Amino acid sequence: MARDARSEVRRGILTTTVALGILAALWAWNRQMPNGTLTVYCAHDSVYAQAILDDFADRTGVDIRVKFDTEASKSLGLSQLIAREGDAPRCDVFWNNEIFGTIELAERGLLAPYKGDGFARIPPRFRDPAGFWTGFAGRFRVIIVNTRKAKAEQTVADKLLVEDPGRFAIAKPLFGTTFTHYTVLWSLWGEDRLKAWHADLRKRGIAEVLGNATVKNMVAKGLCDAGFTDTDDYFLAEDAGSEVAMLPVRVGDGHTICIPNTVAIVRGAPHPEQARKLVDFLLSAETEIALANSRSRQVPLGPVPPEALPEQVRRLQPLVKGSIPLQPLDKARAACLAWLKSEYAGVDSGQE
Repeated sequence: MARDARSEVRRGILTTTVALGILAALWAWNRQMPNGTLTVYCAHDSVYAQAILDDFADRTGVDIRVKFDTEASKSLGLSQLIAREGDAPRCDVFWNNEIFGTIELAERGLLAPYKGDGFARIPPRFRDPAGFWTGFAGRFRVIIVNTRKAKAEQTVADKLLVEDPGRFAIAKPLFGTTFTHYTVLWSLWGEDRLKAWHADLRKRGIAEVLGNATVKNMVAKGLCDAGFTDTDDYFLAEDAGSEVAMLPVRVGDGHTICIPNTVAIVRGAPHPEQARKLVDFLLSAETEIALANSRSRQVPLGPVPPEALPEQVRRLQPLVKGSIPLQPLDKARAACLAWLKSEYAGVDSGQE
């Protein structure tokens, strides 16, 4: 009886081991299967991104689950989520609406390199040399001006900011594209000058608000004469019939600030083959043209036929070549962020 009992135990262990092996194989197969659900974390506005992702799904038959950010945290929340998931990622592809958060994930070893057809068509200044991320479809930092309140001239905007900053609006710079703007200034001006400029504007009453969209709304309604925002928000005001104009932000020797979307594959992505297909799709001329013709009017970074673009985007295209390279500003980014975190301790920003 004892021998029979031992045999039963051995058979039970063997059965359990085989069952666990089968389950593990099925789990691994499901992660790689062609029809598996591709998970995308997307910080670009859903009203623009969803149509692009739906088009990809319709063409390829790949099922996609999209997790968009929240307005309160924007891209920061998704970057933190990818970091928390670490060695057990749920996300395959990260579509970010800016660059620095993606660079930080690459530095932490959380992204996988990929150089596909889309990578090759994007200029080197907008992609990681090792292929951990690639930029596409940029937007510019601009000054939005209420033309009923002020002239849309650079000298007028500069004078307004110097003499009466209470009539000027800016988003809190802890996150988003205003943080990118500050990082550029930190790099060009140095720490002391930027801190003094920032403190002076706040002391003299600059209208500091939660996000770029709020800046746009305040200027469009005439609550402020002008403000810093992005081209995508500016075009929403223009489309709404607001009496506004825009001036590109100029820094250094006249450089513009062009902030690309970025796309990256997460290290250990459950569906790497489908992830690579989506990355190539997002980096295609067709996708850049689609985003250029959306209400956000994002500017292609790779070559596209000019006739495929709206006039507003064609006017912005020459500014791409004159934009300041953002990738080399990594040290400035880290130092500027540390300062701003202390400056805005406890602040929940709604920055876009």
